[in-house]
Amino acid sequence: MPCRRSEPLDETGKAILKALAEFTEPAGCKQIAEKARLDTRKVIGKLRTLLRHGYVERPVKGKYVITEKGKRL
Repeated sequence: MPCRRSEPLDETGKAILKALAEFTEPAGCKQIAEKARLDTRKVIGKLRTLLRHGYVERPVKGKYVITEKGKRL
């Protein structure tokens, strides 16, 4: 089965970016999922897409921050 590419800025992506914008330091998937009120597995998958499109960065292994590009949205 081919891998399905997801859109980075669907409702899940927007909720993740909004949650990340509220953190003052890098956050893990579970923290982001709790703040965004999403399933952790959904957050993990969507973060890969957001990372690939430059909306988030991973400064520390397993932790994410929103980029300036992500903030502009």
